[in-house]
Amino acid sequence: MTSTFYVTTPIYYVNDVPHIGHAYTTVAADVLARYRRLRGFQVHFLTGTDEHGQKMQRAAEAQGITPLEMADRNSASFRELWAKMDISYDDFIRTTEPRHEQGVAALFRRLAEAGDIYLGQYEDWYCVPDETYYTELQLKDGKCPMCRRPVEKVKEESYFFRMSKYQDRLLRHLQDHPEFLQPESRRNEIISFVASGLRDLSISRISFAWGIPAPDNPRHVIYVWLDALANYITALGYPDPKAEPFQTFWPSAVHLIGKDILRHHAVYWPCFLMSAGLPLPKAIFAHGWWTHEGEKMSKSLGNFVDPHDVIDRYGLDPFRYFLLREVPFGLDGDFSEAALRQRINSDLANDLGNLLSRTAGMVFKYRDGIVPASGPIEPLDRELRELAEETLTKVDQAFSLFAFNRALELTWALINKTNKYVDSSAPWSLAKDPAKKERLGTVLYSIAESLRLTALLIQPFMPDAANRMWEQLGIPEPLERLDWKEAGRWGALPPGTRLRKGPALFPRLE
Repeated sequence: MTSTFYVTTPIYYVNDVPHIGHAYTTVAADVLARYRRLRGFQVHFLTGTDEHGQKMQRAAEAQGITPLEMADRNSASFRELWAKMDISYDDFIRTTEPRHEQGVAALFRRLAEAGDIYLGQYEDWYCVPDETYYTELQLKDGKCPMCRRPVEKVKEESYFFRMSKYQDRLLRHLQDHPEFLQPESRRNEIISFVASGLRDLSISRISFAWGIPAPDNPRHVIYVWLDALANYITALGYPDPKAEPFQTFWPSAVHLIGKDILRHHAVYWPCFLMSAGLPLPKAIFAHGWWTHEGEKMSKSLGNFVDPHDVIDRYGLDPFRYFLLREVPFGLDGDFSEAALRQRINSDLANDLGNLLSRTAGMVFKYRDGIVPASGPIEPLDRELRELAEETLTKVDQAFSLFAFNRALELTWALINKTNKYVDSSAPWSLAKDPAKKERLGTVLYSIAESLRLTALLIQPFMPDAANRMWEQLGIPEPLERLDWKEAGRWGALPPGTRLRKGPALFPRLE
């Protein structure tokens, strides 16, 4: 039976255009999806846009357009960027779609049937930009503890969700399933929060109209976070229990999120699911934030990194590589053009690109472009083969831990070992001695085979570069359609394969 893998990004709020933070989460999800597809999993990759709420209504009013007009325009900007970034999503959901609105209304009814929704009076502080409620004690200097912006006092009739009822059950789940919430620092943060006591949650508003009406009481608009979080199941066909995607992929879900929305995903969402009688997702991983040249990104400083601009100047694959190589996933990172240029020239152009061009040059010079058969194996060859096989195993382990930068470090250790192997075995010297013809064949085969496995390993991160490597290595079968059991082993490159000449994989930047 084929293993299933369901990966999601948050659905991005459409009151603004996409920036590097959106790109980061989405590339990480894309890399996971591509890797699992390579390994033979049945994969479903979901992204989309979050389009309701007071913040959206106000932003649209300020521009003199309807919220839906603003949502249509800004949702399209996300799709455009994902196309430019070669994001291989399987579904793109919008919270204004009928399938989603119907699913949210059904979920609201389900929580009510469980006895977990009641009508009451809400009075507390509300942060409109974060769409989040806070008590007086949670405020920092009278402002939102997360974004430090002003909050508003809200007093109105509201439906409440009995979140307090699920405190002990959620705490047990967090403690019994360490893999559920990662990294560990975030898990500890949420365990502490839940242990300190959960309050019932206000899940409707009557002070604005842009949202999904509460069933049987359309004066109330369903709270934007109940609305948004439900996308992970409405996109699979919830509430129809027989919907094929829902049966296939839930609950094998991995939610990738930024740490700013950790509480909503690690507290609210599991409690909603428990109330609805649905299993919890497999894992939630909260990554860090990006700064720009050491400074926090903000509208006032005008220093948001525009992914379109970076891709236009440096190329897509280098941008994707940099995002996941520069910093361990889960920690904060700094975007620096100097660091990006350094990665391009050192890692991509010198280490990998130069290795490919050297290899092709030698195979054409000494074997008319045809990969020779390997002869007897010497210790030097065995070392390279063993490292390649070990790298495949360790990269798989790194993926299971969301350690993208570790997977790339391991891959580059193989690339560097292959470069050293070329220098140590000196094919140019072997070619001068007819008696060393068989030895030269072994060396050239080993280098080409190491590059073939390297192309496999970089494919999830840099699909275009991997495919160009694949073409230059002369392999006719498309990389995306290979059988991993056959392709993911040393020796799968058939002797006699004809290499193709091609341009430099990554030209150096001056």
